[in-house]
Amino acid sequence: MSGEVKKVTVFIMGQKYEVPEGFTILNAVEYAGYQLKRGVGCREGFCGACATVYKLPGDYKLRGGLACQTVVQEGMYIAQIPFTPAQKATYDINDLEPDVTTFQKLYPEAFRCLGCNACSKVCPQEIKVMDYIQAIMRGDIALAADLSFDCIMCGLCAMRCPAEMAQYNIALLARRLYGKYMMPKPEFLEKRLKEIEEGKFDKEIEELMKMDRESLAKKYSERDINFEIT
Repeated sequence: MSGEVKKVTVFIMGQKYEVPEGFTILNAVEYAGYQLKRGVGCREGFCGACATVYKLPGDYKLRGGLACQTVVQEGMYIAQIPFTPAQKATYDINDLEPDVTTFQKLYPEAFRCLGCNACSKVCPQEIKVMDYIQAIMRGDIALAADLSFDCIMCGLCAMRCPAEMAQYNIALLARRLYGKYMMPKPEFLEKRLKEIEEGKFDKEIEELMKMDRESLAKKYSERDINFEIT
């Protein structure tokens, strides 16, 4: 019949459904009648809330992806993982040293890495997860922070790790240490914060707070964009 929507068969949490071909897993789950309160977020692939595992017919592999990005396939078996239980160390960043001993103390499991690369293979952001863990083991925190920068903390890497570590939490510590102790100081930002604390912009802020929406929009569109650092 002309115009008829082609459908594929999928299994969501073990239950069989017919859903339109070309749907993402997220679309398919909602089409099947599920009301998502967890396991859904930005819907664009950058929040990590919709981590999903699935298997395909005739394929022994357990695959992972984000439900908002992964397109359904015929015979796909789907299960969403709204949260991956993973140990997260408690610490005060001001009390830590930016070196490998901090990770040995807070995340000793990182040093059990087998080098299997399962974490990198499952990452929906194609991050070199194993590489940043290896960098941490060598004490190269700057490299680990750089390699893990695009991490959305979906938890899929931790779920596939035979060494049972939470790579994304370990990477978070690396980025925090880098930002606190190793990143070049933003002199302009420090200067601007000092000016704010001293009240340099108080009068302008008060004037803006008294303006109506239309006046604010007009002022914004007519603003003079000056990138010169003063």
